[in-house]
Amino acid sequence: MGDLHVHSLLVTGANRGIGLELVRQFLGMPSPPAWVFAACRDPKGQRAQELQNLASKHPNLVIIPLEVTDPASIKAAAARVGEHLQGSGLNLLINNAGTAKASSLDDETLENMTQIYTTNTVGPLLLGQAFLPLLKKAAQGTPGSALNCSKAAIINMSSSAGSIEEVFLWNYGQVVSYRCSKAALNMLTKCQSLRYRDCGVLCAALHPGWVQTDMGGSGSQKPPLRVDESVRGMLKVLSSLSEKDTGTFLDWEGKVVPW
Repeated sequence: MGDLHVHSLLVTGANRGIGLELVRQFLGMPSPPAWVFAACRDPKGQRAQELQNLASKHPNLVIIPLEVTDPASIKAAAARVGEHLQGSGLNLLINNAGTAKASSLDDETLENMTQIYTTNTVGPLLLGQAFLPLLKKAAQGTPGSALNCSKAAIINMSSSAGSIEEVFLWNYGQVVSYRCSKAALNMLTKCQSLRYRDCGVLCAALHPGWVQTDMGGSGSQKPPLRVDESVRGMLKVLSSLSEKDTGTFLDWEGKVVPW
């Protein structure tokens, strides 16, 4: 997969959709990572069955319980990952867990706005904080000073629905709370890129496209992109990211998405 040689990574929201496919494709690489940490809310539940099946076949896959809205759960996940890594760092954190609720501007609520923002924006903020020591360790243990995803990176799964210029698919669904949370996530990504650059950690936001998942395909129209196509494209993009790309917002084909 290009120049993407990751020793260890963690994917949040890994029990379905894009998260599950990321796990699947990382495991299927010619030289797969030594550690693939797949985080989800209920690892033993029915919704994580496919993930459990993968774990039974791949000893390098470890399922981590994680509730991204709970600071204590995030700290416990970071500690658990650190125990498995035994002194080596974490190369790649993919903040993929996200949520959306169908809503128009007229019926948006405080509860919706708070819940969606907490999952989609505050979660990635807290995960970045909690996993920074492991990401720094990976960066320090990798030769060369240039930033890249094989060394240490935070990738935030965003959406061009949060692009203020594009306002992607407005006529398909207003989903105001989701759009605002992703616009805020893009700013968080920029802030992380400025703060963590000196730690050797690359940070970028990715738009996976309009993908056929439970979340993306819940309306009347069928999204054009299969999940495996989106993830294949994003892995290609990850393999090409370098110093110049930290703090950017790109889509699954590597094209710049306007803020």
